[in-house]
Amino acid sequence: MRAVAVVLASLAPVLTVAQTLDYVGSEQCVECHTAEAEAWATSHHALAWTQVEDGHVVADFDGTVFEHDGMSVDFSAAEDGLQARVTEKDGLTTPYDVHSVVGIEPLQQYLFETEPGRLQSFDVVWDTENRRWFHLYPDQDLPPEDGLHWTGPYKNWNARCAECHATGFEKNYDVETRSYRSVQSEIGVGCEACHGPGSAHIDWTQDQTISSDLSEYGFTMSWGRGRTEAEIQQCAGCHSRREAHGDGNPLPGTPYHDAYNLAVLRPGLYHPDGQILDEVYVYGSFLQSKMYAQGVGCMNCHDPHSATLKAEGNGVCTQCHSPAGNPDFPTLTGREYDTPQHHHHPEDSEGAQCKTCHMIERVYMGVDGRRDHSFRIPRPDLGLGEDACTDCHEGEDQAWAAEQIAAWFPDSARRTPHFGTAFHAASTGQADGPDALLKIATNAEAAGIVRATAAYLLQPFASAEVAAQTAPLLLDPDPLVRANAAPLQRQAMLQDQVQRLEPLLSDPTLNVRISAAKEFLNIPVQALAPEQQMRVAQGMAEWQGAIANRLDFPETHLVLGGMALTFRNAPAAERAFREVVALDPQRVEAWPMLVQLAQINRGAGAARDVLNEGLEILPQDPNLLQLKAQLTP
Repeated sequence: MRAVAVVLASLAPVLTVAQTLDYVGSEQCVECHTAEAEAWATSHHALAWTQVEDGHVVADFDGTVFEHDGMSVDFSAAEDGLQARVTEKDGLTTPYDVHSVVGIEPLQQYLFETEPGRLQSFDVVWDTENRRWFHLYPDQDLPPEDGLHWTGPYKNWNARCAECHATGFEKNYDVETRSYRSVQSEIGVGCEACHGPGSAHIDWTQDQTISSDLSEYGFTMSWGRGRTEAEIQQCAGCHSRREAHGDGNPLPGTPYHDAYNLAVLRPGLYHPDGQILDEVYVYGSFLQSKMYAQGVGCMNCHDPHSATLKAEGNGVCTQCHSPAGNPDFPTLTGREYDTPQHHHHPEDSEGAQCKTCHMIERVYMGVDGRRDHSFRIPRPDLGLGEDACTDCHEGEDQAWAAEQIAAWFPDSARRTPHFGTAFHAASTGQADGPDALLKIATNAEAAGIVRATAAYLLQPFASAEVAAQTAPLLLDPDPLVRANAAPLQRQAMLQDQVQRLEPLLSDPTLNVRISAAKEFLNIPVQALAPEQQMRVAQGMAEWQGAIANRLDFPETHLVLGGMALTFRNAPAAERAFREVVALDPQRVEAWPMLVQLAQINRGAGAARDVLNEGLEILPQDPNLLQLKAQLTP
C-alpha cells in the first residue's frame, strides 16, 4: 500500500489563494459582531460538536445502565470526566472515557477515542425530549466484528462526520498505520466555517492591504444580495448526500461541484418521485423545487446565525405566499394560502400547516424528524408509495387521497405526467426502453438534478444511439448533468467517445473533469494524440487525488481494485481487495475476488487459504461456497 499511497498523495489537488490565510477562532468575532455571536452561541451549529467540559451534556451519567440485545452500558461520572463501561455481546467489557459531545437536540451523541486520534460515534444516544437512552439501530444485529458496529469504519467520526461538525477540519489519515492525526481550528461550526479564515479580515480592520482574491472584507466567501446561488452551495457542503473530493473542509466559497460529487435521486436514497427516503440532508430535495428555480435561497427562510426559522408556523411561508407577495419574487402569484379554502383543514390544525402537505417529514436517527425541501404538491394519484395525505390519514389509501384532492381542486393543471413514473419503471426493471428517460434527460425545463438522475438511470440502456442522443448533455449548463452524462458515452464509437469526452477534461468544474477522466480508463492510450494524453493524465491525477482522500473507506479500495483489474494488474488488485477486508472483513463482494486473485497470483494453494479465511468470517456466503466446491481437490 505504501507505493499507492505515495503516488496518490502526490497527485492530490491543492486549492491556494494569493494571501496566506489563518483561522483565528470564533471568539475573535464576538467583540465587533455581538448580536450575531449571541445568536450563534446557542445554535445547533455552535453546538454541533463540543467538549465535555463546556457544560452542554444533557444525558444521565448518574450510574444509569442501558441494556440492548446482549450488550449493556454503564454510564457514570467521575472527577476526571464522564465514562461509559461497555459490555459487548461477546462478553468483553471495556471502559471508555467520553471524549466529546455531538449535538444538543432532539438527541445527543457521544464520541469515544478507541485508539489515539481515532474517534468513534457511539450507537447508544440520549433522547433529549423523552430523557432516555436508546439504541440508534435497535433492529440490527451488530456484534463487535460487524463493520456496522459502532467501532467499525462506517461509524468512524474522523472519516464520516467530523468535516460537517468542525471548522477548518483536516482528516489526515495514514494508510500505512490506518490511523488518524486529524486537526481542526475549532470543534463546532464556527464563524469561519461559513465566512472563511478570519486573519485577512482582521488585517482589513487594521487598514492593512488584503489580497484581491478575497472579498472586500478579507474573506474567501461573500454573503449578501445577489449571491444566493453561492450561499446555497456553501450551505449544501454539509446539508447534502455527497462524496467529498478533499481531505476535510473545503475553503469556504469553493464552488460545490469543485468539492463534492452530489448523489442524484437514485433508488435507496429517494423515492422515484424525488421524495426523501434515506438520510439525504436537504440539498438534493431543494434542487427539485420551484422555489430554487425562482431564486429562493436558504436565508429567505432560515436565520444564518441562530439557524432557526425566520417566523413561526405558517409565517415563514406567508412572508411570500400571501396576497401581498414578495417583490423579490415577482413571478409568485399573490393570493391567500393560509386559509381553509386552500388547505381544506380546520384552522390551526396540523393539516393546516404548510409543511404538513408540502414538506413531508421522515424520522432519522430514531427521533430526528427532517422535512423534505422539495416543496412539492401532494400527488397520491401517482401511486408511487409515499404521499403527505396518507402520512396523516393512515387508515386511508392513495386512491382515497387522490379523490379528495381531485374534489378540492377539480380544475387543477398540476396533475400532469411526472418523472417519478419513468424513474419507478427504470429502477424496478419495468421500463420498455430508454425513451421516457431520454425525454426527461433532454428536457431543458426540468430541474437539473432530475435530468442528471435520468442520465444516471439510462446507463443500463447504453448504446451508440443513446450516446448520440445524450451527447448534447455534455455541454449542459448544469455541472451535475454534465457529470452524469459522461458515462453514457461508453457504447459510442471510439472516435466519438474521444471527441465528445475530451472537452470535459478541461471543464471548469472539478467533479465533471473527474467524471470524464473515469471514462478514459477504457479508451486505449494509442487512440489519443499526445496533447490528449496529457489532458487525460491531468484528469486522472485529479481523480486519483480525490481517491487519496478516501483511503480509509472500504468502498474506495473496491474502486482501486476495479481500476487495477482494468489495467490487468492482478497483484495490485489483490492488494486493494485485501485492504477492503482489512477495513471491513464482512464486505461480501471482496472475498470472492481475493480468492480468484490469490489463485492467479500465487496458485491454488494460496486460493484455498484465502477461501478458508473468508469462510471463517462469512460461512454461509454462496459465492464462497461455490468457490469451495471448485477448489476442493
